[in-house]
Amino acid sequence: MKKISLIILLFMFLFNSKAMGQCDVKNKIQADGSMVYYFDPAVFYTTKSKSLKINIVTDKEHYFVSLQPTPFPPKKDGKKIKNDLVMHLADNKVYKLAHYDTQYMRNDSVMQVLYLIDEKDLASFSKFEALMAEISLEETDFVHNYIFKLHKDAIVKQLACFMEKEGK
Repeated sequence: MKKISLIILLFMFLFNSKAMGQCDVKNKIQADGSMVYYFDPAVFYTTKSKSLKINIVTDKEHYFVSLQPTPFPPKKDGKKIKNDLVMHLADNKVYKLAHYDTQYMRNDSVMQVLYLIDEKDLASFSKFEALMAEISLEETDFVHNYIFKLHKDAIVKQLACFMEKEGK
């Protein structure tokens, strides 16, 4: 009887730890003292020559799509990224996300571009997989269309975790 109880307890622990692991929200304090919450980026697209990682970042008031393209342009060109991001979701609609910020992190070895998800579009991003992103850079030939191959539902899952934690 003790063995059965121990096995049941072990399965419950494994099930709960797996469920909690899916919502592994991290946080960091920005230079201005504000706190942001985020997930490790998921690879949405990869080839031998380029890749794109995406994750959701929030300050609990606004939600952002964070893109980490590789290769990324040099800092002087990357700071010219001011255009909106165009995202295609599985509902066959196109969404424009306003450019918010371009950051070079970890001694300029990672570039992150943040785009604001409009509050009216949050429900769609919470329900439908991402299919493609169009990224363009002003005054340069840096224009990339990424047709997602991997982890298309990562945005949906990450938003669900944030909403669950916030009780929405």
